[in-house]
Amino acid sequence: MLNVQNRWCLITGSSRGVGREIAKQMAFLGANLILQSRSRKHSEETAEIVREMGVQALSVECDLEDSKSVASMLTEIDSTSLKVDLVYNNAGLMSHYFEDYTQNTLDDFHQAMKVNFFAPIQIAYHFLPKMIQNGFGRMQLTTSGIANEPELAAYACAKAALTKFVRDFACKLNGTDVMMNVMDPGWLRTDLGGPKAPNAVETVVPGALVGVLLEDKKSGRWFSAQDYVGLDLESAVKKAESVEF
Repeated sequence: MLNVQNRWCLITGSSRGVGREIAKQMAFLGANLILQSRSRKHSEETAEIVREMGVQALSVECDLEDSKSVASMLTEIDSTSLKVDLVYNNAGLMSHYFEDYTQNTLDDFHQAMKVNFFAPIQIAYHFLPKMIQNGFGRMQLTTSGIANEPELAAYACAKAALTKFVRDFACKLNGTDVMMNVMDPGWLRTDLGGPKAPNAVETVVPGALVGVLLEDKKSGRWFSAQDYVGLDLESAVKKAESVEF
C-alpha cells in the first residue's frame, strides 16, 4: 500500500459527502491536503477538521461549471509551488430528473457535462503532464454505475464519458508509476444521492481510497466502493489488486 505521508493531495468537492470522507481518511494516513469546494468558507471547514489531525491543509475555491474559474484555482495551486502527487477528482453534480424521459433538455446536458466531465478532465490535463515528468502520480476520478435511467440521461452520459476518458489512458500509463482509475461510490445518502439512497456516505471508506493507494502500476480500472465495505484498508487495497481492466 502506498505511503502517502507528507505527500500533497488535491480533493475536489471536499466540503461534504464523499470528498470530506476521503479528506479525513487521507489525513489519517498523513497526507497534506488541498481542499476544493465552490466556496472557500466551506472547504475551510474541512481544512480545520484535518489540521486537527496533524496535517497541513490549503483551502481553494472554484465554480466547476466555469472553466475560467477552474483555471484560476489551478493557477493558485501552482503559485504555492506545492508538488501535487495525488488527486481525487471527486466533485460532481446530479442532473435534473425528467419524469418524461423524452424531455431531457440540452441545457441539462451542458450543465452535467461541465461539472461531471469537462472540469475533471481540465484538472486531469493540468496535473498529468507534471506527474509523468516526475515519474510518479495517482489520480482517481469519480464515475457512476447508473444505468437504464434515461430520466437522468445527462448525468449518466457525463459519467460514461469520464470513464471512457480514464480507460483510454491505460495504454499509455500502464507499467509506469503514474496511475489513473475511476471509482463508483454507489448510491449514497448525500446531497447528490438524496435521502432515499440505500447506503450511508461512510460506506465509501475504504473503497473510495484504493485507486490512489495501489502500487501495481495499472490504470484504467473501475473500483466500486461498495465492494469493500467492512474491510480494513490494507485488505481493501489487496482485494483491489485483483481488479482487471
